[in-house]
Amino acid sequence: MMSVHSSTRTQVAIVGGGPAGLMLSHLLHIAGIESVVVDNRTVEQIETTHRAGILERDSVRLLVDSGASDRVLTDGHEHGGISLRFGGVSHRIDFQKLTGASVWLYPQTEVFVDLHRARTRDGGDLRYGILDTEVTGVLDSPVVTYTDAAGARHEIAADLVVGADGSRSVCRDLVENARQYYREYPFAWFGVMVQAPPSAPELIYTRAAQGFALISQRTDTLQRMYFQCDPNEDPAQWSDDRIWDQLHSRLAGSDGFRLQDGPVLERTVLPFRSFVQSPMRHGRLLLAGDAAHTVPPTGAKGLNLALADVRVLAEVIERAIDKGDGDALDSYTERALSRVWKAQHFSYWMTTMLHRVSGATDFDEQRQLGELQTLISSNAGSTYLAEGYTGWPHH
Repeated sequence: MMSVHSSTRTQVAIVGGGPAGLMLSHLLHIAGIESVVVDNRTVEQIETTHRAGILERDSVRLLVDSGASDRVLTDGHEHGGISLRFGGVSHRIDFQKLTGASVWLYPQTEVFVDLHRARTRDGGDLRYGILDTEVTGVLDSPVVTYTDAAGARHEIAADLVVGADGSRSVCRDLVENARQYYREYPFAWFGVMVQAPPSAPELIYTRAAQGFALISQRTDTLQRMYFQCDPNEDPAQWSDDRIWDQLHSRLAGSDGFRLQDGPVLERTVLPFRSFVQSPMRHGRLLLAGDAAHTVPPTGAKGLNLALADVRVLAEVIERAIDKGDGDALDSYTERALSRVWKAQHFSYWMTTMLHRVSGATDFDEQRQLGELQTLISSNAGSTYLAEGYTGWPHH
């Protein structure tokens, strides 16, 4: 058995140093609660992994009001709506008109950079690039042990442990008698980063006979685009011309819209599913973000749910540690999952409305188009989409 090189005592050990873990550490710091963050990825690996980029209104407020980011307002792009495109015509859903809310295009990598900078500025104990993380004693005396890059073993004793370590969480399996809910999808997204000017000022969600496509933006010269594909597709087998043929055919229409193309810089296939684990707490271990739930990317909910989790989690941890409220932790699962299930429904609804399922009949095709037509022609339907997409207010 390897000897322990160092031992640390802290109030909260956070396994996972992505945006969820760092935001929790940041909020706890504001409340005067100590934490240590560990992650098996390096900072560079996280900064160079492209992820979703839409932030709900309250996610932006959390970043700004907590002092974590001003850049989201200066470098992010406010979007007051999206376009639903079907039958070769785009229909704008005006979030501002319907709900008075917007979303912001601000890549997850930038959220990480802002939070990492804030925690570093405030002297946070952040440990990246580690190996072999283990969590023990979650019922009474939690301990996190890991190996550093030099091969030395370290341990962190804590009052509480938070698993914010993503969809491949090592903490998730420590929750005994948990119930897991799944929904597998028979399709994936073929995602590309392209060098081209923006094709539109806001996101375009497209439903075509060939399947779904999404046109998003990143910068004035880089754009992110996706189209529905088989989960077993090999992106290496797709030439630039073949990719653009798919995108142009799905976006084609009679309204004069023109998709701007250019060199394909990155290509990847993204399978997805819906997943929820309950409860999100076991003893002195609590889960947050993708460690407890994942959603299809269609509704842009993943990062926003993770930030909503840690907003609640920071509050209950403060009550438990600073105010000795032993019942505070008991409320976490119910409060977090009430939002998670709303988001699961919204993401499932958006996904099934916009994607083509193999073997679909003519009836299925026309029913889907009827649903979209009803949505854009109904103020109530459009408002439901706008409310879900911009994010339900926190209570």
